[in-house]
This record gives sequence, C-alpha cells and structure tokens, in this order.
Amino acid sequence: MAKAIHMMIRVLDETRSVSFYKTAFALDIAERLDFADFTLVYLKNAENDFEVELTINKGRTEPYDLGNGYGHVAFCVDDLDAEHARFVAAGLNPKDIKEFMRDGALLARFFFVEDPDGYKIEMLQRHGRYR
Repeated sequence: MAKAIHMMIRVLDETRSVSFYKTAFALDIAERLDFADFTLVYLKNAENDFEVELTINKGRTEPYDLGNGYGHVAFCVDDLDAEHARFVAAGLNPKDIKEFMRDGALLARFFFVEDPDGYKIEMLQRHGRYR
C-alpha cells in the first residue's frame, strides 16, 4: 500500500516561508539539503510524518505562476474557532470560517489561508472523514 510522505512547493524566500509554516502549523525543519542550484527544506510536526517540502531555486526573483491546476493542501484541528483566532492574532489573514452542508448535515467547517507565495491552505475542523 502506498503511503503519502510529502508535498512539494516552490517558494521564493526560505526564511519567510519557514516562519509562516512554523507559525501557522507548528511545522519545524526536519531536514535542510543545500545544493548548488537549489535548497530543499523538509518541514513536519510531531503530529505525523507527512512533510511539506519547500524548494528554493537559487537566483529566482520572480514569483511563481501558480496556474489554475493547484488546489490546496489541508490540515485538520480539534478546535477550528481557536485556530482561526490564533491565525488572526498572528497576522496570517485567514478567510472567514465556512460551513459546508450536504443533504442537510454538516460535511465540513473550514477556513482558508494563503502562504507567502500564494499557495492556498485549508484548515478543517476534525469531523466525519476529516480526521
């Protein structure tokens, strides 16, 4: 059986991105690999082994075109309201909390935030299939 181990995104500013993911999701640097043309930074937290891989291409100054194919990555938490308040207090500019209903029942409570490079990230309340 396959196991998801990481997702990779290209970012412009390593320090700014590492700070965002630490503040927003308590992700710490698990490993940093420096190469001649690029750097790979793997971020994770104690909750699980899944990592966010940041790729920093050296010499790149223009923002990446995110295109229309990327959707989002999602994290889940026990207390969505508290996390939303924490994001607001940290100046991370989260969108409003939304509720998604299906057949009259709550399917999901969530909000979105964007990282410094514009990647969308969904924060979900642990509920139903979102655990």
